[in-house]
Amino acid sequence: MKKITFLSLILVFLISSTVQAVSWAYPFVVWKGKVYEVKQEEIVEAAEIGKIIGEVKTKPNDMTGDYYGHASNYYPKGTQYYEIKGTSTSSAIAIKESNQWVKAVYVHKAPFHIMNILSNIFFISTVVIIALIVTVVIFRTKKARNQK
Repeated sequence: MKKITFLSLILVFLISSTVQAVSWAYPFVVWKGKVYEVKQEEIVEAAEIGKIIGEVKTKPNDMTGDYYGHASNYYPKGTQYYEIKGTSTSSAIAIKESNQWVKAVYVHKAPFHIMNILSNIFFISTVVIIALIVTVVIFRTKKARNQK
């Protein structure tokens, strides 16, 4: 009996799953489907800062590494993104960090995530409009059949 208990205990420890988390290579922000690596040592002067272009709205999943929308693995939700005067936003943007701005440079396109589509206001409004049109067509068709 002791052997069965001991073997069962060992089996439980061998089969039990382990917990792993993603370790990020660098701090990043995602804006308009583009991933920007934050270069914390590159400070942008206040005179070079343009208008606010966005903010962090989501956080990546630390277990899977998945992210969507305007996300960051380093900055909290609400951290603002700024354009840098004289620099295209497709190559670099600025991130407000405490009382200064740091440069974030474009590294690659963000991977596809279904939430990018489902959280898009244009997609949602299109689905609602199509649903209303289909409802009206069905209602009128039934009404026309009932009148015959």
